[in-house]
Amino acid sequence: MRKDDTGPPPSTVINQNETFAKVIFKPSVVQQARIAQNGILGDFIIRYDVNREQSIGDIQVLNDYFVHYFAPKDLPPLPKNVVFVLDSSASMVGTKLRQTKDALFTILHDLRPQDHFNIIGFSNRIKVWKDHLVSVTPNNIRDGKVYIHHMSPTGGTDINGALQRGIQLLNNYVAHNDIEDRSVSLIIFLTDGKPTVGETHTLKILNNTKEAARGQVCIFTIGIGNDVDFKLLEKLSLENCGLTRRVHEEEDAGSQLIGFYDEIRTPLLSDIRIDYPPSLVEQATRTLFPNYFNGSEIIIAGKLVDKKMDRLHVQVTASNSKKFVILKTDVPLGPQKAGNDVTGSARPKGDSEEDPNHLERLWSYLTVKELLSSWLQSDDEQEKERLRQKAQTLAVSSRFLTPFTSLKLKESSLQMSKLEDSHGVSAATGPGTVMQSLQGSSAQPGSALKKPYNPKIKVSKTSADGDPHFVVDFPLSKLTVCFNIDGQPGDILRLVSDHAGSGVTVNGALIGAPAPPNGHKKQRTYFRVITILVNKPERSYLEITPHRVILDGGDRLVLPCNQSMVVGSRGLEVSVSANANVTVTIQGTTAFVILIHLYKKPAPYQRDHLGFYISNSKGLSGNCHGLLGQFLNQDASLAEEPAGLSRNTTSSPFPKAAEGSDTVLQLKGHRVPVVWKQRKIYNGEEQIDCWFARNAAQLLDGEYKDYLAAHPFDSDTVFGLGVARGL
Repeated sequence: MRKDDTGPPPSTVINQNETFAKVIFKPSVVQQARIAQNGILGDFIIRYDVNREQSIGDIQVLNDYFVHYFAPKDLPPLPKNVVFVLDSSASMVGTKLRQTKDALFTILHDLRPQDHFNIIGFSNRIKVWKDHLVSVTPNNIRDGKVYIHHMSPTGGTDINGALQRGIQLLNNYVAHNDIEDRSVSLIIFLTDGKPTVGETHTLKILNNTKEAARGQVCIFTIGIGNDVDFKLLEKLSLENCGLTRRVHEEEDAGSQLIGFYDEIRTPLLSDIRIDYPPSLVEQATRTLFPNYFNGSEIIIAGKLVDKKMDRLHVQVTASNSKKFVILKTDVPLGPQKAGNDVTGSARPKGDSEEDPNHLERLWSYLTVKELLSSWLQSDDEQEKERLRQKAQTLAVSSRFLTPFTSLKLKESSLQMSKLEDSHGVSAATGPGTVMQSLQGSSAQPGSALKKPYNPKIKVSKTSADGDPHFVVDFPLSKLTVCFNIDGQPGDILRLVSDHAGSGVTVNGALIGAPAPPNGHKKQRTYFRVITILVNKPERSYLEITPHRVILDGGDRLVLPCNQSMVVGSRGLEVSVSANANVTVTIQGTTAFVILIHLYKKPAPYQRDHLGFYISNSKGLSGNCHGLLGQFLNQDASLAEEPAGLSRNTTSSPFPKAAEGSDTVLQLKGHRVPVVWKQRKIYNGEEQIDCWFARNAAQLLDGEYKDYLAAHPFDSDTVFGLGVARGL
């Protein structure tokens, strides 16, 4: 949804009647750019409800299966005791911590008068705001905001110590206060890293947490970025009646945190148990729930033993505030015919199959989901294998894609194949091993298979990488020139601008980071997104980040960067070499290589980023422009140089005595002072010699602002014969 939340986003179509609703959301690239510069990186939220005639919920039956939807309303909220546990280690520096602080300011104002709260910041030290939970008053909210505001990132990550302290605060509050009303105790835990201080063994952290919480404290975890131990967070929540969310590096951590809190802000019931007669119901999904939050829904599915039964006895027990709630009823089942479609919507038939029983599919889905959760929690290898086989068998029979199954699709317009190192799916590796394979129906087996570029391949010197550092190679004169551009975070730079010629545009979006200590710069900037617009012969859009590639050209594909694969479509080929590089080839005459730079343990001044290299520019026109494109069809020469020194960059480095003396480079009518320099490119593994222009403005056409794009797929032409506006 849009930030102002005034209505549905552009391109949203809603069709509905009394029993059916269908929502279609399919924004064009132009509409996406208007919503957010980097495409839509938030959650698409559909808020809805259904009419319920009884508080015990809605039960639907079809053939041998039933589904029970339980979502009571008009209940008073339960008081909540909540401890916010926030990672303030060094890796949270910058945007992540700022967004988290802003989100918590909003959340604190949303607490209710009957709630109690506390705040913990943790790094290698555990920093507790108060030694006990405090009530929600204007003064306490104000003081809590001040405490959060003064949090500064430093040190390591003591996850175990922070959780133990948070649980201790909650247990002490409940034990030492005469609480008449029932309440819910919650920890909201946020981190971007792995345990590095104190107890670092995952199993011990899980056991310590479970023993301390004793089922009385629910832990809701949020993992930010790509270096977080998400499996640990997932297990922490699964074993302690909570939920978990992942926030990707390029997403807004603040809005994700607020959205997550909105799901749990209003507890209405606790200790919910739903019972059906065991003689009439078998293989029911989960029936015990620690909490029910306003706006959510409890769903149970099961199989009926007696097909001829006309009534089903249901009993719900739960706690609400001062009351112990018991709901009982006999639900009439009615006719159980295959055509009795309670949604009133037409449903597609399978391949030569009868109408599918959608209640059976929902039962299968919930059962597979619970088996996967049990698999994640189990530490017994035999038990894990039993759960895996059970989940895999049910998923295959129901045609669900899970971490234990693979998907094969046939599509004439796309060709994609597994690479030689990705045969099948290994169940032992667990979630994250799914490989999707799309093979053109008309292609011969293996015809789309191409070796990805080797991570260390020498692609070209003409590039923009690092801070970013620009390198331009002039092979005719055997000169290499380099220059720096200190852009601003959030700026989108035109790298290649040839919309009117070859129909190719390349833009790069910058992300900021603090400068290293004792450096001369105030900040660092890196490319976090490279976008490529291909306009001929047909339009295609590519968005590349360190973690995924989105190809939108008729069909939309999202390719993870941690798996090797090749996709070819309409003269455009995208090759991903896992966690190394992405190669984009256009019409066989233009090729770009985007290097992926990932940090396992990044310093505060480091960010996962991309490097852009022009491997083949034959297909680009003579009018090509952009920060790199303007040099592709040019040649350069040295007008002056110290006597006795060769200008061939392949020769030995110049003597140190010559480094301080300026040589003048002649290029496109510009006369630019340059000095001899050595620079590392290609992932920092290749060293080149180049003529460095200290003042990049003297080297470039126009000014810095002329190279700023309005949005990632902006193809406006500032230089050249004409102006091509917009997309």
